[in-house]
Amino acid sequence: MTLDLTQFKCLGCGACCKQSGYVRLRKEEPDIIADFLNMDVRDFIESFTCLTRDRHGLSIIDAPDGACIFLENNECRINPVKPAQCRDFPAKWRFSDFEHICEWARKNKISPNQI
Repeated sequence: MTLDLTQFKCLGCGACCKQSGYVRLRKEEPDIIADFLNMDVRDFIESFTCLTRDRHGLSIIDAPDGACIFLENNECRINPVKPAQCRDFPAKWRFSDFEHICEWARKNKISPNQI
């Protein structure tokens, strides 16, 4: 079975935000997010990011449970300015076991014959 990702509409289950791993920030995104949070960009970087292992950029840190630090009650605290990586979900990236964890994916599996 496959999914027609052009029809994706987030149902707010938070599954994507509960996956541990990098949420890489583009060059301009720390400034944009810090401004949204009314923070100095240096304070934002120190409080909410880490240097990626390859040392090529910053990533938003995980909460102790592995979820995104900005996920609260299955809602994104920075949704209006969330990183491109998050906005591009699921068209440009999917987490491991996406089709079984994401509520939308579970509800919208279609057979290859329907595409």
